[in-house]
Amino acid sequence: MTVALATPLSQIVLAPGSAITVDGLTWQHYELLLAELGSDRATRLTYDAGRLEIRMPSQLHEILNRLLSKIIFALAEELEIEVVDLGSTTWNRPDLKKGIEPDSCFLIQNAHRVTGLNPDIPADLPPDLAIEVDIASASDQKLAIYQALGVPELWVYQQGRLKILHLQAAPSLEAEDSLAFSQISRHQLQTWIELRETATDLAVIKAVRQYCQQLKSA
Repeated sequence: MTVALATPLSQIVLAPGSAITVDGLTWQHYELLLAELGSDRATRLTYDAGRLEIRMPSQLHEILNRLLSKIIFALAEELEIEVVDLGSTTWNRPDLKKGIEPDSCFLIQNAHRVTGLNPDIPADLPPDLAIEVDIASASDQKLAIYQALGVPELWVYQQGRLKILHLQAAPSLEAEDSLAFSQISRHQLQTWIELRETATDLAVIKAVRQYCQQLKSA
């Protein structure tokens, strides 16, 4: 929804699982809001050419987000693929008037380019893989931002279904296989997510590790 606000944006309190959209904000307004809110917050912001979205993740949102992140780490460990977890790091491009805070994002193909606990990540090094759990907002509206930033792969959980999107195809391509983990299909990821409906995170991770062991022994 688009709203006219009497309350300063920094003072708005959102319920878990909700989001608001505000139009007509300049890039300078967006930067000032980021500075005022700071990094110690639960909300996530997206800015695209004057339109700002603020969303508050719900419990379900975070369960799914963290589950997918755990799956990525289990895959990386079992398949011996380097990974750098960048969480919901803010990615801003003032020249494009676009900024986004993914639910989670990772360097994988380019993990070797980042070392240390406080790395200076080059501006031309976007995440190799980002996650969007689409519960409080429409992730489809963010594809243009990820594409402009040069993110090659996006996993979107939407209405009970996981999608793998290859963003650097023209137009973006819904794919069956991951770019970062070429041996892993969308169907297999969906199976692990559905397992979580009746089991724990640990059971899912055990299933991921077992699957990878079978891949290596085949």
